[in-house]
Parts: sequence; structure tokens; C-alpha cells
Amino acid sequence: MSQTKTELGPGSVVSLLNPNGSGKVVIVCEHASHHIPPAFNNLGLSEEARTSHIAWDPGAALVSEHLSTSLNAPFVRGEVSRLIYDCNRPPEAESAMPARSELFDVPGNMSLDQSERDRRTEAVYRPFTRCVEEVMAKAGPDAALVTIHSFVPVYHGKPRAVELGILHDADTRLADAMLTAAPRHTQMKTLRNEPYGPADGVTHTLKLHGLTNGVLNVMIEIRNDLVATPEACADVAAMLHGLIGEALETVRAK
Repeated sequence: MSQTKTELGPGSVVSLLNPNGSGKVVIVCEHASHHIPPAFNNLGLSEEARTSHIAWDPGAALVSEHLSTSLNAPFVRGEVSRLIYDCNRPPEAESAMPARSELFDVPGNMSLDQSERDRRTEAVYRPFTRCVEEVMAKAGPDAALVTIHSFVPVYHGKPRAVELGILHDADTRLADAMLTAAPRHTQMKTLRNEPYGPADGVTHTLKLHGLTNGVLNVMIEIRNDLVATPEACADVAAMLHGLIGEALETVRAK
């Protein structure tokens, strides 16, 4: 497939909800949307692939929206499919614009030259990261960064037992407190750095906006069959509201 030059404005790739939220938490959902702009000709993918988990994190955006409301938190929402650019990856990572994702080849991402990679980086990644930077700066050093994701129950044919993943990089403070508090809030099987961890390259946002600023940070992964309906998203968000709240109180009291 021939490459297409990207022409995307900042307003089309990232949204900021509840910008004046003062709850000392910032919610980020990098994979909120499976939208592929028309210029990319669907990346050569079938409708099944374009709306599947390879293109976004089903349920994550609605959970994030509920948390933004209940925690009175600003919510930075990605508006372009991670197949165009995965905003939880640095520009130098091959997985930022994957040529294959699990079972699907992505024709429109095959053999990308550096100029096209640079165009997508400038069109999607830079506006997204600038938005997070600005929101974190406004929220101040006492605000915690919480990123929300979902994952499939079966990956490469292997069932996953984990239902709720609490992920961290070098700063374990908030993750530790959440893992300790989890049994009081949920019966979900909750594990540390599962089904992914730092070695899988999934903590880019935490490192860039959390570790760099010295602020509390955590990445939450929810098995997507548990957030498959609006009602389930609301229930999981309510549970996470309590869990995050208790964990933040514990860490901040130290």
C-alpha cells in the first residue's frame, strides 16, 4: 500500500475533558478511540480488525470518563487509533506504528519510511504529549497520574487469568498501595505488572509524565470482557474510584 502523508490538526487527535477538575488526579486514556482518519484508507484493514482490540482499548474510555467525573479529574483522551500512532510508545519504538498486531497484519504500516514516521509523530504524538504535559503542569506536583487501559481475555490463543492489572515502572508507591487495598474493593483477580509490564514497553506515559515529574503514577489494565457494557464500565469505575481514593490517602499520609 502506498504511504499517505498525514495532515491532522491537534484538535483531531486529542481531547481534554473536565479541564478544570481539581481532584488532584489526572486521567489519561491513550487508546480511547479506534478512529482511523479517511486519509489513511483504513490502513488496508477489514472492519473487523479496525474495530477490534488491536485498534483501541474497548471500555477504557468510558471507565475513564466515569472516573473523571467521580474524582473531579481532568481527562486526556486520545482520539486516533493506536494503529496510526500508539501514544503510549516513544517515536523510536517500532510498536508506535505497528506493522502487525497480534493476529493481524497492518498493510498501511508496512515499510514506513522515516519521513512518514516523523509526520505521524508530529501530527499525533506531539500534540497528545503536549496536552498531557500542560494538564500535569496545571494540576501541580501533588496530582497523581492514572492511565486506563483494557486487554483481551485470550491473547495468541492463551487465556489470561488476570482480571485487573496494576502496572508501574520504577515508582511503585501508588501501585503498592492499590495492590494492598484491592481485596477490600474487588473480587477481581488483581496482579502486579500483568498482563504486561515495563519490559514490554508499556510504561512510556508513566515514565514521561510521571517519573520525570516525580509524581505518583499508575497504569490500570482491565480485562475487556469485564467492561463490555455501559453498566459494567460504570460498576468498574465506581470500584476503581474507591480503590484509587484509598491508595492515594495511604501514600499521601506517609
